[in-house]
Amino acid sequence: MGALESFFVAPFVDMVSYPAFFAEVVLGGLMAGVMYSLVALGFVLIFKASGVFNYAQGVLALFAALTLVGLLSGTVPIFLTDTEYDLPIPLAIIGTAAIMVGLAYVIEFFVLRRLVNQEPIILFMSTIGLAFVLEGVGDILWGSNVKALDVGIPTGRFSVAGVQIQVFDLYAAGIAALLVSVLAIFFQKTRVGRALRAVADDHQAALSVGIPLRSIWIIVWSVAGFVALVAGIMWGSKSGVQFSLSLIALKALPVLILGGFTSVPGAIVGGLIIGVGEKIAEIYWGPLIGGAIENWFAYVLALVFLLFRPQGLFGDKIIERV
Repeated sequence: MGALESFFVAPFVDMVSYPAFFAEVVLGGLMAGVMYSLVALGFVLIFKASGVFNYAQGVLALFAALTLVGLLSGTVPIFLTDTEYDLPIPLAIIGTAAIMVGLAYVIEFFVLRRLVNQEPIILFMSTIGLAFVLEGVGDILWGSNVKALDVGIPTGRFSVAGVQIQVFDLYAAGIAALLVSVLAIFFQKTRVGRALRAVADDHQAALSVGIPLRSIWIIVWSVAGFVALVAGIMWGSKSGVQFSLSLIALKALPVLILGGFTSVPGAIVGGLIIGVGEKIAEIYWGPLIGGAIENWFAYVLALVFLLFRPQGLFGDKIIERV
């Protein structure tokens, strides 16, 4: 068997020869894809409301997780004092959600209302600045060390037909499914959801028909903050709250390219494709070319996908007439 033939045939032989292991790889990829999708959902929300890619969404997830850890551990900003209180998990989550809503008001007041009807690139650059500000504030308030986060999500594993299944992954998948269902109903069935799509199309036209742009932006950034909180809880509980969490934003970009920037279900489907694809590539093709495929596979897949369907699997094809 030649080298080229071995590269294409050998991995498939391994998949057939060890079906239980292959099933574990696919299941692990699906669960990783769910985690990517939780972050990608926040990007979809902001894009549907403003037509701009929100670079700060990954940092929002980090900031939400840091805030939750702070409330659970009883720590407050270091320029005050550490306190001895520690909130129960439900109150800490509610408190963090309230802080994320307050953050949405701050972002609208200091950033968004001054950028009404500006070019999308200006809004995009503002989200880059916002990402650096939030990351710096989080570092100042809580430090850069890795923090453990435990909100009571069950752990452990069990076996089905020889396939090991993580209990935590099942809970993450269930939460993601519930979140997607709620957001899909929100965008398709509510007046606020329809107003969000109108604002994304044209800020000035939305204002002219009586849509309160400032209120809409506060709502969508609040919802995006809540989604970031869910993503931060899942990622923080799985691997600890660390500043590398903000880099998930970079992995969410190929997820959006595959699923479509305007589709809530597309964020989930795109995440699952990326998750499964990179796990299979890393396990079966990685050893043949030296490994580390998982780091760049998603971007190569997205690049290939752009050549054939640039609007994504569920995105709307935009036709502009001049």
